[in-house]
Amino acid sequence: MNRSILAPLALLLCAQCETPAPAPAESAGSGSTSAAWDTVYRVLQHPRCMNCHPAGDTPLVGDDSQPHPQNVQRGPLGVGLFAMRCNACHQTKNTEGAHLPPGAPRWQLPTPGMPLVFQGKSSQDLCEQLRDPKRNGGKTPEQLLEHVTHDALVLWGWAPGTGRAPVPVPHADFVRAMKAWIDGGCKHPGE
Repeated sequence: MNRSILAPLALLLCAQCETPAPAPAESAGSGSTSAAWDTVYRVLQHPRCMNCHPAGDTPLVGDDSQPHPQNVQRGPLGVGLFAMRCNACHQTKNTEGAHLPPGAPRWQLPTPGMPLVFQGKSSQDLCEQLRDPKRNGGKTPEQLLEHVTHDALVLWGWAPGTGRAPVPVPHADFVRAMKAWIDGGCKHPGE
């Protein structure tokens, strides 16, 4: 073979060998994972979610997340105390009319042993809590996805009844974002 052809071919092959490898696929998708977590965090900080995941034992109410009137408390099972149990006012569906009790099946707060606090959590703290089964209700990432996809109490946030603002992110978009966050390793954008 002609050496004049081989020399440029050899240089081309060597140049390709020295070309840096492309960045791993993970970093290419990190922007989408970051956007996914930002969507999940935004939803979980909305009053429809945060009001039932308060920092204390008093549920929050309204679009401005005020303490529940009547001194309602979480109770040992997350369903209130004594005559102030959640289901005394909150039925399995919304009561029609403004300022009337909202409702969904199993209306309750998380239990005191696993309060799943969203209120006041930074993005990093909430991300760490959600991916930790010791702090997220004992759920795997797949169970978290199932929960936000199908649980009637979660779905209520998108149909909260008269006088309440629904979660502004469409439910299907939230589920897609949650799945993307899980598929990306449940990482926080800052990691």
